[in-house]
Amino acid sequence: MNDINLGAVETRFAELIWANAPIRSGELVALCQKELGWKKPTTYTVLRRLCEKGLFVNDGGTVRPLMTSEEFRAARGERFVEEAYGGSLPAFIAAFTSRHPLSDEEAAELQRMIDAARRKG
Repeated sequence: MNDINLGAVETRFAELIWANAPIRSGELVALCQKELGWKKPTTYTVLRRLCEKGLFVNDGGTVRPLMTSEEFRAARGERFVEEAYGGSLPAFIAAFTSRHPLSDEEAAELQRMIDAARRKG
């Protein structure tokens, strides 16, 4: 994945593809007309950009994802933590919780995630 930064419009477009994949490119054009008010050239221009970013492929007129939306979000999150916090998840959590205290439920969920990660490793 070359560039995981997407603007709001690209994100909305990607979500449409993920929700409907695999989808024929003609159907995608119609969907974008209905949902986003786009014309065919706009749809194909944005699709080409997202294909170049490694998110999707237009193979024989069928658009399919090369990664799930969950994989995309995970990669984007990893990149953010790497760039902003030197790859330190504890540093990110410390910064986040300094302004947004965790609820008991959030703390318990984080603890469950930590416990599950320890069992894997």
